[in-house]
Amino acid sequence: MNSRKLVNFFFKTLFLGGIAGLITSFFVKTGEYSKNLNPVDFMELLGLVLFFIGLGMVFAVVSQTGFFAYLYINRFGLGFFRSYWPLVQVLLIAFVVFDLIYFPYQATKGEVSVFWYILMAAAILGYGWIIAKIKAKETEKHAFVPALFLMVVITAIEWVPGLRTEGTDYAWLMIITLLTCNTYQLLALHRINNKDSGKDANKANTKKA
Repeated sequence: MNSRKLVNFFFKTLFLGGIAGLITSFFVKTGEYSKNLNPVDFMELLGLVLFFIGLGMVFAVVSQTGFFAYLYINRFGLGFFRSYWPLVQVLLIAFVVFDLIYFPYQATKGEVSVFWYILMAAAILGYGWIIAKIKAKETEKHAFVPALFLMVVITAIEWVPGLRTEGTDYAWLMIITLLTCNTYQLLALHRINNKDSGKDANKANTKKA
């Protein structure tokens, strides 16, 4: 991937993060919008829209940082654990899924049913599983576990600041944006690389001809 495509990749992820943050805000911050609709206050509404777009972009940058850290971790894991790296990743995924249930539940001191945390963890795992299957189908079978590792473990680590906020509004804003950006980055990277490989092959064939 050349620098031009890397910059394009960065800004597309940033744009998606902004849009995801804005759309999610319509659902989790409905009250903020509704109180400026009666009567209509265009300046306040514009301020809210710009704020949530900006917030989504901040979360997109967090996602990008985690994504490139994941690329390094995956290479390091392959070199260090070798053939055991997929097993290590599976164990880490299981550990993080457990943590997504146990620690938030403990933080609420039983005020919120553990069922909701199980549902949340299952939803993240299930969504990650679907995206990982798509990644494996479009690339290679052994790409499934690393893709699931990104969608569950790396996303959960990126989500930690959102989990520490009071209430659930910003936690929802952050997780939806992170999942959107991580999905795009995971599925777009190999497509960009495949295009580059195809162009290089065409150039080589042209030279031979």
